[in-house]
Amino acid sequence: MWINAKAPSLADLEQMAHEMFARLPGEFRSLCEDVIIRVDDFATEEVLDELGAETEFDVLGLFQGIGLPQRSNQDVAPMPNMIWLYRRPILDYWADHDDSLGEIVRHVLVHEIGHHFGLSDEDMEAIEAKADELAED
Repeated sequence: MWINAKAPSLADLEQMAHEMFARLPGEFRSLCEDVIIRVDDFATEEVLDELGAETEFDVLGLFQGIGLPQRSNQDVAPMPNMIWLYRRPILDYWADHDDSLGEIVRHVLVHEIGHHFGLSDEDMEAIEAKADELAED
């Protein structure tokens, strides 16, 4: 089974991220219409420096933009909010843990979207639990 298996490409992981997003609770997804999801192999050097990451494998995802709690009517045409998922660190994390790749992608996606809404860790855990319930139905 593994003889011909390959690591997912950037496009594969982006497709998976969109599929995981589609499986999140509808009320959560409806609030995320302006968020763009992108996948790259690693965070940029600037991002790594800004976050104080020791290695390029320390950052699995990133929210870039102005979160809803920080937005105001005086904002001048802000750049679109984006969720970045970093393929190589996600694959490295997957190799060292028992979670499925889809579960990890969903977790990182929910965590980064949570930053967009200013959600607590408990709120994000509840969203993931609800997504699990929806997947079982």
